[in-house]
Amino acid sequence: MIIRVVIALALSVPPPAAAVRAADACPVPVPTGTTCGFLEVPERRDAPGRTIKVGYAVRRSQDPARKPDPIVYMGGGPASSSLQLTGFLSQLFPDRDVVTVEQRGGRYSEPRLTCPETVAAMLDRLRSPESGAAGVAAGAVKCRERLAERGIDLRGYNTREIVADVVDLRRKLGYPAWNLFGVSYSTRVMVEAAKADPGGVRAMVLDSYLPEKVDWYRDADRNLADTVAALGVKDRFEAMVERYNRSPARVPTTDPLLGESFTARMSGDDVATVLAEALHDAELVAVAPALIDALASGHEELLRPLADAVGGALTSHEFGLYHAVQCQDEAKFPEISRLFTVTNDKAVCQAWNLPTSPATTDPTAPGGLQNAGRHPTSAARSGAHPGSVMQTGARPLDKGAAQTDASGVAGKGVGGVAGEGGGAGRAGAGAHPDGTRQAVGVPVLVLGGQFDPTTPPRTSRPAAAELPGATFVEFAGAGHAVFLAMATTCGRQTIATFVEAPASWSQPCVPSRAALDRFAPGSMLVTGAPYQIMLAPWPAVPLVLFALVALVQLVGGGVRGRGLSAFAGLAGLAAVGLTAQSVYALLSTNETALAVGVPRNVETYGWLAVGAVALSVAAAVWAIEAKPARRLWPHLVALVVGGGFLVWWFAWFL
Repeated sequence: MIIRVVIALALSVPPPAAAVRAADACPVPVPTGTTCGFLEVPERRDAPGRTIKVGYAVRRSQDPARKPDPIVYMGGGPASSSLQLTGFLSQLFPDRDVVTVEQRGGRYSEPRLTCPETVAAMLDRLRSPESGAAGVAAGAVKCRERLAERGIDLRGYNTREIVADVVDLRRKLGYPAWNLFGVSYSTRVMVEAAKADPGGVRAMVLDSYLPEKVDWYRDADRNLADTVAALGVKDRFEAMVERYNRSPARVPTTDPLLGESFTARMSGDDVATVLAEALHDAELVAVAPALIDALASGHEELLRPLADAVGGALTSHEFGLYHAVQCQDEAKFPEISRLFTVTNDKAVCQAWNLPTSPATTDPTAPGGLQNAGRHPTSAARSGAHPGSVMQTGARPLDKGAAQTDASGVAGKGVGGVAGEGGGAGRAGAGAHPDGTRQAVGVPVLVLGGQFDPTTPPRTSRPAAAELPGATFVEFAGAGHAVFLAMATTCGRQTIATFVEAPASWSQPCVPSRAALDRFAPGSMLVTGAPYQIMLAPWPAVPLVLFALVALVQLVGGGVRGRGLSAFAGLAGLAAVGLTAQSVYALLSTNETALAVGVPRNVETYGWLAVGAVALSVAAAVWAIEAKPARRLWPHLVALVVGGGFLVWWFAWFL
């Protein structure tokens, strides 16, 4: 039996074609059975000559019931990487091969279009806001000049070429058909790949769908305003922005390129921009009302985790690729925006002055690129900011690798009806009068987060209705990239169930039930101390010493029959234990909340510590007056440690 299974698996695994060259080792941790390699493709299919390498990984399922059609996944961005999610997706689809494909120019492709000059200029803008977007544009120009010296033609790094890479990879790997999985920007890629390769697609999953007709930049400010209004804190949000625009906050943080500390100056518009990215995460969404209210009240210490997260986001993307795609494929910029992601990208695209991409028809057909028409909205284009800045992105599953955000180019489907859940039927595909392909006739699952500030249901739901055979499911309490939300498994359950039987599936969970409770304004005891302790444990030394002294008091006092010392120790341990229990309960449900504060009942436990110190004073007085005199130094130690703890607790922690 085992031999037959092994033979069956060996025969059913498609052999790699000659054009696919295996890498010596995968650049990221991957599960057993994974091979990594490069797909060699023309840098520009409309001007053959130079070739480049697109990174990919294939994890071959070891399940005896292995299905023949794999999942192929690409990260968003643009310029987000994909390979690091190979293991996670293999757990989600254990009975299918999983293929993760990088974007050309991405982190695990060759060449890698990194732009440290652009990142440094963005960080300089936080140091000195007066430098503005012009400094960012200057940094990007230096990057482009350096890339040009390496022979890199940025005109080859756009959505059309990325689509063609996906199609070529299926053909070279030899899979008869596969299931497309895109998130945010890569949903556009996958829609176009389905049009270009209709016979090679079984089903398609679009998480946080960014349709072609959506002009992200012009919608960005409105999307953020709609999200904070839906969270019930519109007025407090505007008060926060006004407060820090009037008096920018000085926030200590770290330069991710140099590893050096510096002080960022964050205006209200800067804070709004960072929050727009942070709201991608469902855990941050749940705590956002309390966070925004606290910031509006002047709690600048809460800006530290947001500022720290900016650095992680800036180093998680290859900005040469990001701006190449955005400046060729995205829609026009608004005249004015409060978001520095918009103003930065506008300045870069004006400085680079790349030509707009042609329409996204079948890029692999003969003459497909040469004969394509211009995209109807392609003039002075660019794109959305990469990545969720709140690196609750870099927690389990490395959401920092999180495939968040917007942009690129995709086609518009015609017809179809979207629903809240249930089976998705098939619909036919046809050719548009202008020669471009229409949405291919396969089942499509579209997922949207209730509070997504980048691809909100306001735009993704009607866009899903235009895709033939599509089902739209909105997930309560979710932000961007539903499948990466750690607080709930409903999104992943929905995807897995759909892929198992795309034409006859039914909703396996309740998407209208939010997984996390929301923290209303004033519901938390606001403090930046927990985040400081998470960065470095040394600030927690007074708490540790207080707990140790309390333990000695309890044990020593109990053994020697000294009631005052024993009760002092009991009260101190109760204060520490109850505080730890409350913090752990919060940590186990929503660890992001600790960046805002702690449960309100923790303040009450501080008074137990006050009682413990008062009992220690009484014990010391009794020791002084006792006949014969008792040793005084243990009581003095307890008083010094207890007094220091109270100062630490009320003056710093709270």
